[in-house]
Amino acid sequence: MPLSESLSPYDLIAQQLLRDHPPPDLRHVVILLPNYHVAQPLVQRLAALSGVSALLLPQLTTFTDWVQNVPLTQAVVSDSARLASLYQALRKQGWFEQADLWALARELLTLMDELTRQHVNLPKDEAAFQAQLEHAYQARKNNALQFEARVVHELWHAMSSSSELDGVAAYQQRLATLAAQASAPLYVLLTSDLSTPETRFLQVYAERAPVRIFDLRVLAAGDVEAQTLSSSNPLSTFDLRLATDFSLFPAHGLEQEAQAADLQIRRWLLAGKRSIALVAQDRLVARRVRALLERAQILVQDETGWTFATLAVSAVLMRWLEAVQGDFYYQDVLDLMKSPYVFADQPASERKQAVYQLERLLREHQVSARLEEFQRLAESDELRHALLRLQQAAQRLPTGREFTLTGWLERLEQSLDSLGVLTGWAQDAAGRELLQLLAEWREELADDRSRFSFGEWRRWLAQQLDLNTFRDSSVESPVVFTHLAATRWRRFDAVLLLGCDADHLPGDLSGGQWFNDAVRGALGLPVTAQKVQQVQDDLRGLLALNDTVLVTWQETKNGEPNLLSPWLELLRVQLQDDLIERELAPLLERGQVQPEPSSPLQSLTMPQPAAPAKLLPIKISPSGYNTLMACPYQYYARYILRLDELDEVREALDKRDYGTWVHEILQRFHGERPQLSGLPRVELEATLARISDEVFAVAVQHDFLAHGWRLRWQAQQAAYLDWQLENEQNGWHFAAAEQGYQLAVDDDLLLHGRLDRLDTQADGAQRVLDYKTKDKNSLTGLLKQTGEDVQLASYAAMSESAEATFVALDDSKAVVNVQPEQAMDELAALNLARLKEIFSQLRAGTTLPANGVDKACEYCAMKGLCRKGWWAAE
Repeated sequence: MPLSESLSPYDLIAQQLLRDHPPPDLRHVVILLPNYHVAQPLVQRLAALSGVSALLLPQLTTFTDWVQNVPLTQAVVSDSARLASLYQALRKQGWFEQADLWALARELLTLMDELTRQHVNLPKDEAAFQAQLEHAYQARKNNALQFEARVVHELWHAMSSSSELDGVAAYQQRLATLAAQASAPLYVLLTSDLSTPETRFLQVYAERAPVRIFDLRVLAAGDVEAQTLSSSNPLSTFDLRLATDFSLFPAHGLEQEAQAADLQIRRWLLAGKRSIALVAQDRLVARRVRALLERAQILVQDETGWTFATLAVSAVLMRWLEAVQGDFYYQDVLDLMKSPYVFADQPASERKQAVYQLERLLREHQVSARLEEFQRLAESDELRHALLRLQQAAQRLPTGREFTLTGWLERLEQSLDSLGVLTGWAQDAAGRELLQLLAEWREELADDRSRFSFGEWRRWLAQQLDLNTFRDSSVESPVVFTHLAATRWRRFDAVLLLGCDADHLPGDLSGGQWFNDAVRGALGLPVTAQKVQQVQDDLRGLLALNDTVLVTWQETKNGEPNLLSPWLELLRVQLQDDLIERELAPLLERGQVQPEPSSPLQSLTMPQPAAPAKLLPIKISPSGYNTLMACPYQYYARYILRLDELDEVREALDKRDYGTWVHEILQRFHGERPQLSGLPRVELEATLARISDEVFAVAVQHDFLAHGWRLRWQAQQAAYLDWQLENEQNGWHFAAAEQGYQLAVDDDLLLHGRLDRLDTQADGAQRVLDYKTKDKNSLTGLLKQTGEDVQLASYAAMSESAEATFVALDDSKAVVNVQPEQAMDELAALNLARLKEIFSQLRAGTTLPANGVDKACEYCAMKGLCRKGWWAAE
């Protein structure tokens, strides 16, 4: 009889136990559980079937916890200390100069533990071990095989010759002690084969006390009797008979799979199910399902947890180390200061104000690194104090020195304390657990005297964070996220198996880069087939114990077919039924929210908002005026709603930087030499070259590529001097540079700006010059359409100048003026009149349409706001 059609497995165990040991006192019995989730239902059935009012329960435990009570005569060396020793051995040998030695050491340590666990003893002679490998590989002697044999052989004997007891050996020693002291009747719950040490333990234990095995594989096949373990009665495995409400949902992509899982879980909750397991094979889909459930205010109890490397508490830690090692790259610093864990001992408003000021200053001054540069820019006490704390914390981590791992961890704690991070961690469950981990690592490695560089220690720390998991135990929910191995002997109201495609079930179970399956089998190590069998046994047990199971997978992924797990595909064939779930897909389609035709998202018309008069600015610059003419809607978003983005910090030099340097050079040059005529040409060239070298010297300190722009400017210096001397011959003389002006357009609007340069003549006539690092043709194109570019006309009006011209500084052969064909005084008057009329209309409610030409839209930061791609296509 299939298990689900008969008594529950807990009933079978309880009946057998009560037959063997009449109640009420069962304290002398030990029951080994696969996990503690099994304890409650088993105890409930024991109490219900015992027929007594008070029952003294047996000892319910797991292998791991049972052996912990066995004392050892010698101390156990931690895995972290063994890993450090193995790393040192690899570094000393120099076998893998370009490899990640920490990852390699971790994999070798796993191999060493496997050899110990399986009681494998390698030959003492390296040649004999090499011959053993040659036979297993069925290959002739070659350099690669010799190297593999040498590495494993030397490291194995170096590690095993130590008198220290490692974790695996300690576990085996405790098991042996328990078996030698066996007296209590033992009941064991299994779903798959035990490891070699545990199997040997049961065999030895059975020689001294009764051992009964409840193998779920056997129970599920219909044999409801417990097996008595003996050499004449080995355990056997039977084929599973599926007796569940089982169905499959093929999804079209990740999002549909996540939505289907979310919908089905909510349907189960509405149906009254109070124990729902989501067994995630694909963690990416699981994260999306969790987000959808939490959006519906359904909390999730996560038994799988998250590695510390993925948590915010570790992100702030690693970002800090990146900032210290990367000379305080601005993005690392900004990300760090935006973390709520940094400066947690200060009011949050102070931290937010400091990081806002720093970001604004960095983008405004285009500074991308170096804490000293940040401190030079600081304007407020809050920012200066924050940067000082960063500096003091960084001094605790001298990146150019070497310390022990414990020494680095101590300095890390001091550094984080200076930043207020420890205060923030203490207020967070994951932070408190990470603090405990750091303390444990310091204690475990206290006796290790090996010294490591900052980079080596940082890679070690990153690996440790990736190997340790945080589980939030504060959430209790009917919805449990778990993994397949954690479902052993557990029953749920409903189970959702997520991401069961061929890539994820059984998944990658390879043994790593050391030895293939043939060699592992020859050495007595577990092979891939055994690991696959264990996963398969867990899946069979889950399906046997649970009556309602839905399996999901992405039938298509990135437009390509994606196969179901071969195990589940075989199940479909055996049952001669496609098993496809038919209700979810229509529900998902009906559940999609379709915007109404009047919704802004469906609007296929050009946005053209009207700005409230109180929001209209009272000042406008020539660049803002240009934006208004290029696209009114862009002006509305940037200058009226003030949604303009902060400038990006440019890490690579470009033409904008070149223009800034040229402006500074010419301002300083004419400040020293306002009149060139009559001075020796050699002296003028020397002055211009000196100033240019001084300006570019600062630029080169930040970026070596500034040399290229410097050479470009050097090629144009002679042409510039020729142009300036010609200006003076024509009566124009330098008067001012970088001077601010403003002009009242009407009672409610000022036109303001800063001129690059102003020249005058003897009769008082003025001319505006605007330096442009563009060629003549580009500038001529700007002025081709009358009134299209407002910059020169606006500058002329503000300074009351009769002329205004662009100065093209992009051609080393000549420097030329580019000016409008129209009379500048007439153009300036028309320009002001138009601006006055536009703002008069805007105050009256005229709209600002998104009617900019494609060229204006090309680099517009507001294109996502106006959604031109939607309505322009229509």
